[in-house]
Amino acid sequence: MVEGIGRGRPRSESARAAVLHAVDDLLVEVGYASLTMKGIAERAGVGRQTVYRWWSNKAEVLYEASVLDAQHELAVPLSGDARTDVEVYLNALIAFLTRSHAGAAYRALVGEAQHDPDVAVLLASRDILGESATAVVDAARAASGTALSAEQAIALLIGPPFFRILSGHDADDIDPKALADQFMRVLDRP
Repeated sequence: MVEGIGRGRPRSESARAAVLHAVDDLLVEVGYASLTMKGIAERAGVGRQTVYRWWSNKAEVLYEASVLDAQHELAVPLSGDARTDVEVYLNALIAFLTRSHAGAAYRALVGEAQHDPDVAVLLASRDILGESATAVVDAARAASGTALSAEQAIALLIGPPFFRILSGHDADDIDPKALADQFMRVLDRP
C-alpha cells in the first residue's frame, strides 16, 4: 500500500495523522531495526489495529510520512532566476537528507531497500526526490535550452549530494553554490 491507500475506510483521520507524526521521530530515537508497529502505535497513542488499518508494515508507515514531509521540506518557490533556484533547492535537499527526521526516514528506507525487495518496490513506486526537483530542473532546462532530458538533469542535480551523504561523507564538505554552478554549466553545453 503506497501513499496511504488503506484497507478500508479510515475511522479517524486524526489517529492516522498521529501515526504519521510519530513514526519518523521514533525512528530517530530507536533506529530502523528496533522500530515496530507496536512502538509506532504506542508513540501515536493509538491501538495497533489502527496502524494496521492503513499500513501493512513499518516501511509503509515510514515511507508515507517521509513523502508527506519531503513535499513540504523540499518545496522551493521559483524566483525566476534558475541558477539561484537550483542552489536553494540543493540547500533544501542537503538539509532534508542530513537534518530532517523525514530525511532520516528516507535514508533508512534506502538502506533497507538494499536487502529487502518489498522495501525496494515501495521506494521505486514513487521518486520523491525526483518529484521535488522537477520544477527547479524544468526551469533550469528552459533557461539553458539544454538537450538533456528532465530525468537526466534531475539525476545530475540530485546525484552528487545524495551519493556523498548516503556514502557517509560529511555534508559540510558539500558546496551547494559550486554544485549549482557546475549543474548550470552542464546544462549550457551544446
